[in-house]
Amino acid sequence: MTIEKKRNWKPATQLVHTGTLRSDFGETSEAIYLTQGYVYESAEAAEARFKGELPGFIYSRYANPTVDMFEKRMCALEGAEDARAMASGMAAVAAAVLCSLKAGDHIVAARALFGSCRWVVETLAPRYGIEATLVDGTKVENWEKALRPNTKLFFLESPTNPTLEVVDIAAVSALANSIGAKVVVDNVFATPLQQRPLELGAHVVVYSATKHIDGQGRCLGGIVLSDKKWIDENLHDYFRHTGPSLSPFNAWTLLKGLETLPLRVRQQTENAAKVADFLAERPEITRVIYPGRPDHPQADIVKKQMSGGSTLICLDVKGGKKAAFAFQNALDIFLITNNLGDSKSLITHPATTTHKNLTPEARAELGIGDGTLRLSLGLEDIDDLLTDIDQALRAAA
Repeated sequence: MTIEKKRNWKPATQLVHTGTLRSDFGETSEAIYLTQGYVYESAEAAEARFKGELPGFIYSRYANPTVDMFEKRMCALEGAEDARAMASGMAAVAAAVLCSLKAGDHIVAARALFGSCRWVVETLAPRYGIEATLVDGTKVENWEKALRPNTKLFFLESPTNPTLEVVDIAAVSALANSIGAKVVVDNVFATPLQQRPLELGAHVVVYSATKHIDGQGRCLGGIVLSDKKWIDENLHDYFRHTGPSLSPFNAWTLLKGLETLPLRVRQQTENAAKVADFLAERPEITRVIYPGRPDHPQADIVKKQMSGGSTLICLDVKGGKKAAFAFQNALDIFLITNNLGDSKSLITHPATTTHKNLTPEARAELGIGDGTLRLSLGLEDIDDLLTDIDQALRAAA
């Protein structure tokens, strides 16, 4: 049975209660339905369920009660009509980009993308006859210049990975609407709490739920959200027949993560803002990019479309790769890893990890140098974090 009540709940309340299903046992915490299939009361009931005449679950590759709870809760948070949860963030990106396209179509994408996202657009899609053009997404005129008669999809991250560029989602969406194209936004760096792409005019939103939504280093997950018509006409059959389904156990873990998402993101963002200000005053640092600072290259757009900063910081260490490595190795609290959005503070050297497959020229075009580092702020005490950064910068110097 469902306990959901139609109320005008704020996000923090939605993330604890929305979409909850309870069995006859009346459990407090959501149940994990670890089942592959479902039993029907009769042959007639099975036929009716497959015809769509009788509500209910058919097979966990299509839908599952625990996964359904996660999807409904994310829809409430995002303001979306429907969603499909998937096994990873990249499964969600690939599905959102490819499910509505065919040979002969054209994608315009912002060039500042996570390495795997860029591979889907730049390498995978063309193998199936789908053309792609990468542009500097920070200028709307670049999107307009890239248009072709066969342009069907715009794809972007905002803020971007790892340099935290910000794209004007409303302007890009208006341009897409003028030609009947769809806009897909990867909203991982902003989180649904600090930016709502659908309200800005985007048509589809994707997340790696592995990041802030779980946010505690436990499991993989992804989700695609949109209006019901787009899901039914484009994503539903792709999802059903290709099988990128989310595990019920992972869905349960992500539901638990959603309960504390506002608390975690608020504290991580506060920590990130303070660390960004601290780094901006250090002589060992040549560049700091943070969406909450007035010196951000797109500060006016940040103010217009984001309700907060970010949990991420991009910085350049003076001295290139050698200095960047020395700084990382001297840190005590920050963990060296390629993940982000965790309760633990993390540090990444994009040129040798997440973006290593790009050419040096492509990295330079994106503003990723040998001294570039990405910080993901966690929940530790801010004084401890600042002390750790201070001693590591001194040691590296």
